[in-house]
Amino acid sequence: MKPDKLYLRYGLFIAVGLIAYFLILKLIGWHQYIWLRLFNGAIVAYGIYAVIRLRRILEGDTFDYYKGFKTGIMAGFLATLVFTFFMAIYMYHIDPNFPGTIMDSWIKDYNQGPGILIFILLIEGFASTVVLTLAFMQKFKPSWNTKKTIQKA
Repeated sequence: MKPDKLYLRYGLFIAVGLIAYFLILKLIGWHQYIWLRLFNGAIVAYGIYAVIRLRRILEGDTFDYYKGFKTGIMAGFLATLVFTFFMAIYMYHIDPNFPGTIMDSWIKDYNQGPGILIFILLIEGFASTVVLTLAFMQKFKPSWNTKKTIQKA
């Protein structure tokens, strides 16, 4: 696969991981516990780390900060959009009682329906993508440090 298209594969892998995790929680009956969403961050973090790492390996010396940053952002944004779309279908069509359950246990005085939850998922996904990509690029960015040489006096 071309390095320019890695974000498609990894973005979809991240989204599938998030959807699978949610469905597993649903099967167990734990999908209404908000604090279990912290593992979503671990799934997204691993996916963004893996896509930037693979792009750096594939490009070698031609890898730069912009390419890595763009790849991480695009993979995370794609995963966020796909997962948010899935959750919108789930909340509106599959389990319409789910948003009420979440809102009753989370934001009791601001029950605006599933729309606010979808908006929160979207903003949360975009924000975590940007933060994680910036953090991982500190590890993967090419160094501008010069090699130390012994100078003669």
